[in-house]
Amino acid sequence: MTAVRMGAWSWLAIILATVVGILAFAWPFLAEPGSTAVAHASDAPWVFAVLIPLILAVVLAQVADGGMDAKSIAVLGVLVAVIAALRPLGAGTAGLEPIWFIIVLGGRALGPGFGFALGSLSLGASALITGGVGPWLPFQMIAAAWVGLGAGLLPPLRGRAEIAMLAAYGLVASMAFGLVMNLWFWPFLSGLEATAYADGILFDPGAPVSDNLGRWLAFSLVTSLGWDIPRGVITAVLIIVVGRSVLIALHRTARRANFAPAVTFMPAAAAPATLSEVDVRDVDAAVFDRPHVQR
Repeated sequence: MTAVRMGAWSWLAIILATVVGILAFAWPFLAEPGSTAVAHASDAPWVFAVLIPLILAVVLAQVADGGMDAKSIAVLGVLVAVIAALRPLGAGTAGLEPIWFIIVLGGRALGPGFGFALGSLSLGASALITGGVGPWLPFQMIAAAWVGLGAGLLPPLRGRAEIAMLAAYGLVASMAFGLVMNLWFWPFLSGLEATAYADGILFDPGAPVSDNLGRWLAFSLVTSLGWDIPRGVITAVLIIVVGRSVLIALHRTARRANFAPAVTFMPAAAAPATLSEVDVRDVDAAVFDRPHVQR
């Protein structure tokens, strides 16, 4: 059972936000050879200004589609608060971030649209708490949104197969988060050009796409892999250990909250009689003949 029904407007908002995110991350590979790189420190506010309304539009579109109501927004707020409270515990130290398993399980249990909103809003809220607001924030929000979205789009497995699938996805997705996040600053590390360590791993505006892809992967291998692997491992382990219990709790919440109740229409013949069709004298007798009612 999913908490949020995905309609046409919801998918449109997600697609628009995804396109903006892809352009924000992939511009080094799309830029013309010889173009002058401009640091994200100057254009990140514009990315933030475009991305935040699109992320909020995902939630509003789901409200317009009838999939998200006050109850599902309340559940979204609770999970965002939990993630925001958990994030300072790891603070990114050696990649030990215990938040990703909640994003994965939330997207899996409550749907891709819910997962998209959960990932993006959680990173935004936690940044306000930890003081992590900076030019990297819009990129973190859209990357985390993709993690939650992907979890909601996984095949419908059950039992141990589902947990194994989610653990594998959590391992890969949380590592991919670090890989993608390198793109927000990698093209601007020109100060390392003089060192032999940086030879062949920095962005070259005049190089072909394949060459820059290799440089990006090499840069990630020698710089962030030591954080990405622990992040992926701890996410997979937490999903294996507590994933089944969390999924049961989320599914139970969705059932009891009845986020998308089915609407049924009663045939006219079975509809109750109107007041004009009831014998008013029988109503008076049933009410005013009671001893505790004064006439």
